[in-house]
Amino acid sequence: MNNKEATLSIIKPDAVERDLTDEIKNIFIQNNLNIKDSKKIHISKDEAAEFYKVHQSKPFYNDLCAYLSSGPIVVMILEGENAVSLNRKIMGATDPNKAENNTIRKLYGISIDKNSVHGSDSQDNAKKEIDFFFKN
Repeated sequence: MNNKEATLSIIKPDAVERDLTDEIKNIFIQNNLNIKDSKKIHISKDEAAEFYKVHQSKPFYNDLCAYLSSGPIVVMILEGENAVSLNRKIMGATDPNKAENNTIRKLYGISIDKNSVHGSDSQDNAKKEIDFFFKN
């Protein structure tokens, strides 16, 4: 049974700043996720606010927007079998201290805020998030 999906992944400013882009991309590739498209961009705080609108009511919303727009990010479309859930497994828990060994956040995350990567949490959000960064 083929369940090929696409999901969005973001390498966040803390990881880009520490030059971890290639290491993180290699982890995806080693775990059978194909990088269909990738680009390094710098988004504005307004764009970050739009992207994270789903978290608008949460206390960390403003910090999240400020952080995502604080430096260059790498946005990618990952494709593969069950890409959404596989990507989330590879990333690990939001809190790097609680993430399983050898997950991206355990290896590279600094804190709950600076946890190096973002990944879509559902197929619906994956489509919206991919469209947000990769509009034709």
